[in-house]
Parts: sequence; structure tokens; C-alpha cells
Amino acid sequence: MEANLRWVLLTAVAPVAWGANYYVTRAFLPADLPLWGAALRALPAGLILLALCRRRPRGAWWWRSAVLGLLNTGVFFALLYVASQLLATSVASTVMAASPLAMMLIAWALTAERPARAHLAGAVLGLGGVGLLVLTRTGPVSLPGLAASVTAMLVSSCGYVLAGRWRDGADVLASTSWQLIAGGLVLLPAAAIVEGAPPAPDLSELLALGYVTVVATALAFVAWFAGLRHLPAGTVGLVGLLNPLTGVLLGTAVAGEELGPPQAVGLLLVLAGVVLGRPRAARPDSARHRSGAVGQSSAGRSGAGGRSGAGGRSGGKTG
Repeated sequence: MEANLRWVLLTAVAPVAWGANYYVTRAFLPADLPLWGAALRALPAGLILLALCRRRPRGAWWWRSAVLGLLNTGVFFALLYVASQLLATSVASTVMAASPLAMMLIAWALTAERPARAHLAGAVLGLGGVGLLVLTRTGPVSLPGLAASVTAMLVSSCGYVLAGRWRDGADVLASTSWQLIAGGLVLLPAAAIVEGAPPAPDLSELLALGYVTVVATALAFVAWFAGLRHLPAGTVGLVGLLNPLTGVLLGTAVAGEELGPPQAVGLLLVLAGVVLGRPRAARPDSARHRSGAVGQSSAGRSGAGGRSGAGGRSGGKTG
């Protein structure tokens, strides 16, 4: 239980950093350069992590890095940049709260990992809170921004499930660095062709890029992929609900966005969903009881199977 809690706390670093990233991107980075913004986020972070791990991909990890880099960084970062610029911080962050259900369903389809009832209940509860946060807002919501955010959520959910499935042959630090570099290398020529020369950031933009690159990408992705390796996809997705919680709190406290009673209830529901989906350890007594019951049941089936098998073989010979 304590080990699981440590992994949950480490994983939580990622959604908190990402929740703050919406505000930083919207407030300090240029709105018309999503491809350069995504490239300057991914590639430097990947190079930092590669300098720390000093490992190159081998075997299947060359193409795995390309696939995960495209899903988890290339497409995802560009769409997320657009969503951050077009949507209010609280709205942009809460859309990503749909990722628990998406991750559970994708994991079920790709890896046959059936979601636990607690995970499903926590996801539904959390999404109910997100509904209150979004639907009770006053003012229009950008449809292109909403479409970018939903698409980013679906793309990243698929990538995260694949990352949790492909665990062999690489540690978290190395595989994260390869994904970020692969995504950044895809984004660089696309940014140069579509958006022209790279921007010349001022001091505030440099500080914002520093946060986006080091904290919200290098540190956050290592924490996130570590959680994917040690926790069920449903649990990781539910911890991701801290993303909208952070975004709403920052939007309210810093950006001046309104937080009324319905939004407060929504925040409580999001927190309740995270708590409900937290992994639980079995009690020692119940674990021993189940172990003994399984042993007795297996022994009974073995004895019955032996007799049935003997009769079957004998009958076959007779015939």
C-alpha cells in the first residue's frame, strides 16, 4: 500500500505541472506559433533527459519511439498549445479529465486490461465534476479550441496506453527522452515550413519556455511514465484529474476566472474521483483466506481432473 501511494504521489507531479502549463502558455507564449511552441517544448526536454540517461534506442525501440513520439509529443503538444491559447485555463484543463475513461477503454481494447469497478466509478464521478466546472461557465467556449483539446486527449490516451504496454528493454528516463526527441524532430521541419523562422523570445517568454520544457515536460513526463509502469492505466488516468483541478485553481486565483458554488462542488467531485480510484492493498487475513481457498479449489479440480482424464483416456483406448 505504501509503495503504491508513493507511485501515486510521484505520478501526481505530472498533472499538477500540466495544469499550470495551460496558464503559462496562454499568458506568456505567442498565440500564433503552436508548432514552434511544441517543438521548443519537446526537443530541449528530450535532450536534457538523454544527457542524463546516455542511452540510445535498440531493436524495436527505434520504431516504438517514433510512434510514441508522434502521439505523446508531436501531435499532442501542438494541439495542446492551440487549446491553451483558445480556451480559458479552467476549460482547457478540464477537457483532459475525460482521459480516464478514454485510457480505460483503449487499454481494454489493446491490452485486455479490464477496468476495476472502483476506477470506473471514480472516473464517472470525476467527469461529473468536470461537467459542473465546464457547463456552468458564463461566456462562449471556442469550438476550434474545444476540438483541439478533445483530439489531444484521445491521441495522448492512446499513446499512454501503448507506453504502459511497451515496458521491456528500456527504463523510464531513456524511453521518455527518445519519445520527446522523436516528437521534436517531427515538429521542427513542420514548424519551419508552416510558421517560418523560429521566434526570438523575450525574457518573460524564455522563463515561460524554461518552465514548459524542464518542469511541465522533462520532469512531468518522467513522473507520468513511471506511474504508467507501476500502476494500472485506470489509476494513472484518475490521478490525471489533478490536471483540471490545478487549472481551475490557477485560473481562479491568478487569471481572475469565476469560481461559483457549482464549480466548487465540481472540484470536490473531481477530488472524490481521484480518491475513489486510488489503488488499495488487500488485507493480510483476506489475502491468506483467498490463497487457502484457491489452493483447496485447485486441489479439488486437480483430483477431479485426474479421474476424468483417466476415464477419458481409458474410454478412448476401448473404443
